[in-house]
Amino acid sequence: MGALHIYLTVMATNTLLCIHRDPAQLSLLQENGYELVTASNARDGLRLLRTRPVDAIVLEYHLGLLDGAAVAAEIRKVKPQLPIVMVTDHLELPEGALKSVDALVTKSDGAHFLWATIHFVLTVKPAKRLEAKLRAQSPIHLRRPGSSREEWNRCQSNPSQLSN
Repeated sequence: MGALHIYLTVMATNTLLCIHRDPAQLSLLQENGYELVTASNARDGLRLLRTRPVDAIVLEYHLGLLDGAAVAAEIRKVKPQLPIVMVTDHLELPEGALKSVDALVTKSDGAHFLWATIHFVLTVKPAKRLEAKLRAQSPIHLRRPGSSREEWNRCQSNPSQLSN
């Protein structure tokens, strides 16, 4: 008999604050393991942001009285490092509308693209930032001197080239 292999994936639950007129449209995020804290208007969304810990924001651009750009600017004042993904009906937005957001998804892109974008801003983007920070902090003599293997081998055989 063959061995039975069981693979268990442990995924930390990320909490998303969804400021959206129809949060039910975001059900795919919940189905994929995200905890959703929802608000259907900007005022309630900003109140929740101050009272609940969240890992990212899903923000609809067309919210009524306040547009998503104004709400994103307010969020940046309160939590400047919090990732914001804006959802909109179309790509034609006023100039400057995207300066406070990390990503833009149109509704026509679909729920799976929104899920992939959320995954990117929560996992890939922070990992790249950390990698760049660590690279910048590493001593110059520990960094790989160039992209070519020949240059690397040359520096290994002649360490005096590392000081250049």
